[in-house]
Amino acid sequence: MKKNYTPEDELLFLALGGSGEIGMNVNLYGCRGKWLMVDLGMSFGSNEYPGTELMFADPEFIEDRADDLVGIVITHAHEDHIGAIPYFAAELGVPLYATPFTAELVRRKLAEAGLERQVKLNVIREGHGPLDLGPFSITYVPLAHSIAEANALLIETPFGRVFHTGDWKLDEEPIIGDPTTEQELVAIGDEGVLAMVCDSTNVFNPVPSGSEGAVHRGLLEEVRKHAGKRVLVTTFASNVARLQTLGEVARETGRQLCVAGRSLDRIIEVAQDHGYLQDFPGTVDFDQAMDLPRGEVLIIATGGQGEPRAALSRIAEESHRLELTRGDVVLFSSRQIPGNELAIGRIQNRLAERGIVMVTDRQSEIHVSGHPGRPELETLYGWLRPQILVPVHGEVRHLIEQARLGLASGIPHSVFQQNGEIVRLAPGVPEKLGEVMTGRLVLDGDVIVPADGEAITMRRRLARDGLVIVVLGGRGRVQVEGIGLPLDEDYDAFVAEAESDVATAVARVGKGRRADPEAVVEAARLAARRAAQRWSGKKPQTRVISLLAE
Repeated sequence: MKKNYTPEDELLFLALGGSGEIGMNVNLYGCRGKWLMVDLGMSFGSNEYPGTELMFADPEFIEDRADDLVGIVITHAHEDHIGAIPYFAAELGVPLYATPFTAELVRRKLAEAGLERQVKLNVIREGHGPLDLGPFSITYVPLAHSIAEANALLIETPFGRVFHTGDWKLDEEPIIGDPTTEQELVAIGDEGVLAMVCDSTNVFNPVPSGSEGAVHRGLLEEVRKHAGKRVLVTTFASNVARLQTLGEVARETGRQLCVAGRSLDRIIEVAQDHGYLQDFPGTVDFDQAMDLPRGEVLIIATGGQGEPRAALSRIAEESHRLELTRGDVVLFSSRQIPGNELAIGRIQNRLAERGIVMVTDRQSEIHVSGHPGRPELETLYGWLRPQILVPVHGEVRHLIEQARLGLASGIPHSVFQQNGEIVRLAPGVPEKLGEVMTGRLVLDGDVIVPADGEAITMRRRLARDGLVIVVLGGRGRVQVEGIGLPLDEDYDAFVAEAESDVATAVARVGKGRRADPEAVVEAARLAARRAAQRWSGKKPQTRVISLLAE
């Protein structure tokens, strides 16, 4: 019997995504019969799930309890925090809450999906009073990150206050926004924090993540080094502070700005509509950029993670209206996301072959992370002084390491949890109550399917082992075709032998009696598969099409 796990007179925490991986952040808080969701994110597809584009945390647990869900509160507008909204928010049927910049990006996603009228989206102004949803009272707490309006959430409950950090860092020169000050955070700690649910991404980084102001100086120095050359900078489109920095660098180096990438155009438009990038320089189009002297243009382009359809990839393959030639420069003002190494390497190799100079954050201070390093974590622990630390937003190694760091820093309790594990934060000592179903869904074409379902599993097997098709016709005719087998010049010999083996196996099954059609098909399948294994060493998927009269 499936346990209900309806929150009683207690405070529960449950991650459906983002604990045990980086991405797909979906967090739930339960109290007195109600649930609150924080973020509804996704990840991009991987080679593990061939043919898929997006990956989601399975929301079945909360879908079954949607009547008890009081709302979805969004910390910020990165895809791993909002990307699943168009796919699941309408089914959950509860309002969304976000600050203006984040809300506009969410609204556009809903509009593209035709859901703008089906999902209620509430805009919460930073600095306004708390948002009351059932037993939860939520206050947005601005923190620095690599996107505008990143916020922690101070969640007040009958059992104490939770400081849910979202994605954050400490930045003395944030460029965009006004993060909460040290004094304000210490004051929150003075009033008492039961639990801190905290970003773990950079827990192994022994130094602070660095400031956006330092990146401004690094980019300015690097662009000045390459006077007379066309310079392209690739960065995350959502990093509004970096866009502000690049606009200033263009102005300071006497270069015209050219922007390549629809996501960049969208972010710039939304940012300017909400009071950011107000002094961002006017831009030139692609043709104008190509007509300018090489040292008088600065290009900002998408594609630093190796995305094949993004601007940088097309420029590298010489299939874009913007061109780079030998001696021109590409600055990678972004970190390399784990899993993208091969895709980024392909683009960098292509650029290198063409004599284009590349500079990454390993060579010059042209990027800083938006996540806290170890010293920043320790600093925030000291300011807030929580009773409980719950690491999230990380792989298992990140979560365990932050749990250790929290205990070593004097936090009384540190809870290592993974997706699906329900933790009671209060009353009493924090403890795990049990585990609920959680899993992965993928967007496969236009359909959302289980990541471990038959379709994806079969596709993975086909990619690994290939396919053999057997057609049984009348009068003992057999046709065999192999797809994806490593045979090359041996293919014809394999087919001839496989067809002979199948014909023999079918004749043997039917000898002296009317053959069972299923037995004939199975005999043919096994004979063809054995032949394929004998010739290729593979055990391919084998399918039999029988045209024999029953």
